[in-house]
Amino acid sequence: MRKRERRCWPVISLGTPCILLLALFGCKPAANGPVAPAGEGSPLDVSTVAVERATVPRMRDLAGRLASTRVAEVRAQVSGIIQERAFEEGGLVAKGDVLFRIDPAVYRAEVDARIAALARAEATRVQAQRQSERTETLVERQAASTAQSDIAVATLRQAEADVASAKAQLARARIDLDYATVRAPIAGRIGRALVTEGALVGQADATRLAVIQQIDPIFADFNASATDPDPLVDSTAGRQATEVRLVKSDGSLYPDAGRLLFTDVSVDPGTGQVSLRATFPNPKAALLPGTYVRVRIAQGMKADAVLVPGQAIQRSSAGEAQAYVVADGTITLRPLRTGALTDAGWIVEEGLKAGETVVVEGFQKIQPGMAVNPVPWKGARAAAIPDQH
Repeated sequence: MRKRERRCWPVISLGTPCILLLALFGCKPAANGPVAPAGEGSPLDVSTVAVERATVPRMRDLAGRLASTRVAEVRAQVSGIIQERAFEEGGLVAKGDVLFRIDPAVYRAEVDARIAALARAEATRVQAQRQSERTETLVERQAASTAQSDIAVATLRQAEADVASAKAQLARARIDLDYATVRAPIAGRIGRALVTEGALVGQADATRLAVIQQIDPIFADFNASATDPDPLVDSTAGRQATEVRLVKSDGSLYPDAGRLLFTDVSVDPGTGQVSLRATFPNPKAALLPGTYVRVRIAQGMKADAVLVPGQAIQRSSAGEAQAYVVADGTITLRPLRTGALTDAGWIVEEGLKAGETVVVEGFQKIQPGMAVNPVPWKGARAAAIPDQH
């Protein structure tokens, strides 16, 4: 009997913890049992706006490139050693500002020599003048022949010619001395120096020293198809009234409007396009020559344009425009063909009709085919819809 009692004690001591563990884990499935998904039966709220029609300005975007108004290549007009660079690279210079100084010693000595030559010619002319006067007096007294008088007159005129030649050579020497100080021919922004102090510049090869570009105002050169049925310039309004804007890389507009300068009178036979040029103010030098830009030019008014806010347009991986459209409480993703971006929003050429509802906010939470609850958009639109009247 004692042996049986000893054998039963281990069974009881081990069985009791197991019963407690089973009791604990047996309650857990009840706590983690199936639960109805949160929000099931309540569609997600999304901000939407109704597609509208309005009369908006007809705008057209064309690719172009910025160009300087004037470009001046600063070159050495005399030969010598560069002694000083007197400008800051990349800075603004005014017309007449000193840019470089070339060693003027040779040209200053040449000026001194020409001054001495002029003085000698003046002295010779004075002597010839007096000789001509004495000879004329002797001829009147019949103490000198007419031939002697002619020689005296010729000598005087030759001396006067020598004086004029000496003056011209002196002026040329002074010009060369002045060219030893290189000045800015125009006002604008100067680039980097193409030579440094100590460099030998030559007159024969006209060494380039720097380049100055005037960029305020700045030109925008662009092309348009000659076969476009919509004229770029309203003949009744003229070029002065044609609105021209620059579109930045991020889609925003350059703050200052431009002015159309001219439309070329000939068509490029290779491309079938016409060249145009517009000018834009550039006081802060924010626009740089050579930059590719988009030029937006007005082409009158477009009636009954289908407009959606800019926030409603999404882009696919291929860059195609698309929008989420809500119909009967369900979302669909629809491809679009958009026109120009106006102050009132995007003009949709194909893919949407007036009265349809598009999603404006909440794209991260939605997918095509989901049931949603359209809520009127409370955010401010990019711009008010223009008056249709």
